[in-house]
Parts: sequence; C-alpha cells; structure tokens
Amino acid sequence: MLDRDTIGDLILGNPPLIESYLSLDQQLQPNGFDLTLREVARLTSAGSMGAAPDQRTLPDTDKLEFGADQWLHLDPGSYLITFNEIVNLPLDIMTLGRTRTSLLRSGVSIHTGVGDAGYRGRYQALMVVHLPQGYRLQKGARVTQLVFARLARPVSEGYQGKFQGENL
Repeated sequence: MLDRDTIGDLILGNPPLIESYLSLDQQLQPNGFDLTLREVARLTSAGSMGAAPDQRTLPDTDKLEFGADQWLHLDPGSYLITFNEIVNLPLDIMTLGRTRTSLLRSGVSIHTGVGDAGYRGRYQALMVVHLPQGYRLQKGARVTQLVFARLARPVSEGYQGKFQGENL
C-alpha cells in the first residue's frame, strides 16, 4: 500500500497520479487520498448484466441540482455519484475506494469497484442513503478515501474496458 509521501510524489509526477483535486493539503491522507463530490444522479431505470461484455446495460440517471448554497438533500435510496478528481493509474498501481467514516456513522455508504492499473478517468460510485431522514451533502465534500496498492510487477496490458477515459 502507498503512503502519503509516495502518493504526493506521484501526484507531482508526469502524468500526475491525480489531477483536478480541490485541496492537496486536505485531501492527501496518511494512507490514501480523499475524493470529493462533483455530481449526484438518481438511478431511474433498471440495468442488466449478461455473460458477455456487450450484454450489460447501465440504468438511466437523472442528475440532481445542488441548491444556491451548494447543498443537496438526499432522500433514502441509491445514487450514482461522480468525483471531481481525475485518476491516471500507471501499470503498477491499482486502487480501492472506501467510504469515509463520517458518512458511515451517519447511515450513508459508498460502494466502489477496483481501479485497475492503466485506468484513466473520473471515477463514479454508488452512494446509498440508509436513514429514513435522508442526508445532506455539499458539493466538493470529501466522501471517499482512495487507497493505492503497488503491484508486484507492472501489468503487461493496462485497463482497456468500457470506462477508460470516462467523465473527462
């Protein structure tokens, strides 16, 4: 796993490990990097997952608008969130995203996939509000900690999937 200093050095590299962050001082953590909230969308239809890559369908979404004060009230349910930061993973680093503890203690969870080596893009994740009262979030809030792991050796071919270059 990568520590704060190693992550910081890679952010200053070329290409930067992470770009479009809001505050390096606030987001760089001892064991990872906090991703911030850019967009929230409500899932409005069913998706599907078949056995072949061309047999999957993502659900439709309805982007929610933040208020003039940049806050948003979320009712209980599932939401697709998009982060501000752009991630550029070299061939020897992968990521895992974890919900920040303050959200977990408030009845909100964020579910992420694995960030494969070679991926470039702006991650999305599933946010679930569990409390009947809902939850308030401000645009730019730090919601997920990204943890980086160096692979034993670089992969011979980086991520080539459907989401390469997403949300740029």
